Amino acid sequence: MKIPVVSVIVMLSVGAWMLAFAPQRLHGADSGTNARTPLLVELFTSEGCSSCPPADKFLQTLDAQPVPRADMIVLSEHVDYWNHIGWKDPYSASFYSQRQSAYAKRFGLDSVYTPQMVVDGTSEFVGSNSSQADKAFQRALRVPKLPLHLSSISADASNTLHAHLETETLDSSFGSREADVYVAVALNRAESQVSAGENSGHRLAHVAVVKSLTKIGPLKQGQVLAQDVQLKLEPGSDLRNLRLIAFVQEPRQGRVLGAASMPVSAQ
Repeated sequence: MKIPVVSVIVMLSVGAWMLAFAPQRLHGADSGTNARTPLLVELFTSEGCSSCPPADKFLQTLDAQPVPRADMIVLSEHVDYWNHIGWKDPYSASFYSQRQSAYAKRFGLDSVYTPQMVVDGTSEFVGSNSSQADKAFQRALRVPKLPLHLSSISADASNTLHAHLETETLDSSFGSREADVYVAVALNRAESQVSAGENSGHRLAHVAVVKSLTKIGPLKQGQVLAQDVQLKLEPGSDLRNLRLIAFVQEPRQGRVLGAASMPVSAQ
């Protein structure tokens, strides 16, 4: 069945709270007394959509960690349903379109649209609307998070990424009997010179472009997860331009209970 597509244009207006804070490095949920609350921010976007570049720029702003008390863990997920109008987004995949469609069903939307931003699996809005984003962030900051810890991240000569992931106990206070644990590999930065379609002639820049998103297992109430993770990278991957993201989400793409992000380092 063909997915109806709605393209929405909203002018990007970055609030003063975003301009007052210097960029900070990526970090996880276990950084000590100065730890920020991790918020998972997913942007569904496409290089074939003329209203998406402002949202892509907004995501870059969020990646610079401008929100007080928040560790903005961002994901740029490029859908493929715009590819038929003249430009095939090189970062797109049907998997991200399917993930967005699952969100649309859960949020009770009539259709999918780009750009769409989803915060912690609980709020959705037009991805360039900084006012709606600020409201979603403030709500998400008041919700307790399940701590995740990423460590021992490296890649070997066979293009295999290695990492160790641990969660703390999914206790009853979270109100979830079970959750799914995911890991994503994303490009820190990516650019395209678009030669066709709605953005023809423009050079587009992106952050945290998801290259793979893998469900590594369930986490049941009263349990912890401690697991070594191995992920195959594309040949020629620049390890200096990769980050690893982990998050725990209720089944059927429900509420995100916790998240963490770390850079990939060559050893």
